Amino acid sequence: MNIEERQFRFEAADGASIAAYCWAAAGVEPRAIVQIAHGMGEHARRYPGPLAPLMTAGFVLYAEDHRGHGYTAPSKEALGDFGENGAEAVIEDIARLTAIARAEHPGLPLILLGHSLGSFFAQAYVFDHGDEIDGLVLSGTAAFGDRTGAAKSLDQIGDEGETPRTPFDWLSRDEAEVDAYIADPLCGFSRQASSAGSFARVAARLKDEGEIAKIPKSLPIYVFVGDKDPINQDLALLTPLIDRYRAAGLQDLDVKIYPGGRHEMLNETNRAEVVADLLTWLTRVTS
Repeated sequence: MNIEERQFRFEAADGASIAAYCWAAAGVEPRAIVQIAHGMGEHARRYPGPLAPLMTAGFVLYAEDHRGHGYTAPSKEALGDFGENGAEAVIEDIARLTAIARAEHPGLPLILLGHSLGSFFAQAYVFDHGDEIDGLVLSGTAAFGDRTGAAKSLDQIGDEGETPRTPFDWLSRDEAEVDAYIADPLCGFSRQASSAGSFARVAARLKDEGEIAKIPKSLPIYVFVGDKDPINQDLALLTPLIDRYRAAGLQDLDVKIYPGGRHEMLNETNRAEVVADLLTWLTRVTS
């Protein structure tokens, strides 16, 4: 299968230049759009590989490199720098890319897929833009709460009787995927402090019942995680998120938990199963 990549840039609401991408299978009639919001310390171009089966099935992929990430970051030193209003700005960047994808493929359903930090942006996105998409997918997600990141992840791996091979073993059981992440010069960095206030404001919204009540009740939502993902802390931080959504009366909520899975289920040892399950859900909600 030949995957065609188109790189482009768009101007954000504040004038920032955002790197973006569109991927599609050559010769396949588009049936729907999947827009990706990637995680912290990575970039958009990590996704077309694992999501190739979606493109074969007619899904067109769109994604942007968040501020401080990938080719949106103006320099290596700027990696992790979202800017003073970075979290809110990224959410609006996602909305702008949604509008671009809609304009380029009028009439096609659009699903937003957020992974890790991108899933938190996506959770907030649907408060103000939920009527602009046809479904929401959250990967490597949780309710907002205290998270200790890699240190917690290594503790959990140790609890399984394993000795971590690298500081990033918490991402996946697949050593090749972990090694590829480590070798990628656009991966593995942390958020700079400049945007702390912006992230705190978005975090407060994620816990606000009034904000959650804004999500369209009929919006299909699919949540998939590994039960050894340190982000959800042995699922302790997943349950509150699901409970909040159910309490808000959301009518189409599916949750898939993969035993033994770590943070990046799309790059896990059972990724074929994970992507097949995702494709089944996407086919249902876009048919």
